[in-house]
Amino acid sequence: MPKGGKKGGHKGRMRTYTSPEEIDAQMKAEKERKKQEQEEEEAGGAAQDDKAEEKLPPSGSDDSDDENSQRRRAGVEGLIEIENPNRVAQKSKKVTQIELDEPKQLSRREREEIEKQKAKERYMKMHLAGKTDQAKADLARLAIIRKQREEAAKKKEEEKKAKEAAAAAARGINSLSLK
Repeated sequence: MPKGGKKGGHKGRMRTYTSPEEIDAQMKAEKERKKQEQEEEEAGGAAQDDKAEEKLPPSGSDDSDDENSQRRRAGVEGLIEIENPNRVAQKSKKVTQIELDEPKQLSRREREEIEKQKAKERYMKMHLAGKTDQAKADLARLAIIRKQREEAAKKKEEEKKAKEAAAAAARGINSLSLK
């Protein structure tokens, strides 16, 4: 038995690449095929309809236009008519049918998001006006801090005056002792 078992490893195989000449040949063939299709479409619009009717089996009903527009059903699907109540058919609207005046229906999440933003704006307005509990607490805290700073400034100024008085007294003693 060869190394690697019956199947062999896929990694050891030699890789093949498409040569540039083969790619060019494929592209030319594709272009020629497209040109032929375009020529057939331009030349025989009516002839093409006849060919399409020949390919389809005769249905024996007058609703052949509806059958041509729908995709052909394969297997049991063609025999049994099933309508899925959960399937929503795509309905295309014309520009004239679209009403721009009608307000857009918002989803629950969008409505909640808008309500949340409005509530936040109302709260911020009340906060800036000082009507909320948090704003009152902040203002009280600021008032206490201002008082403490004023007291600290007064105390500092008193100490400065006392120091100047002590320095003046020391200068007075020094000036008396020199005389």
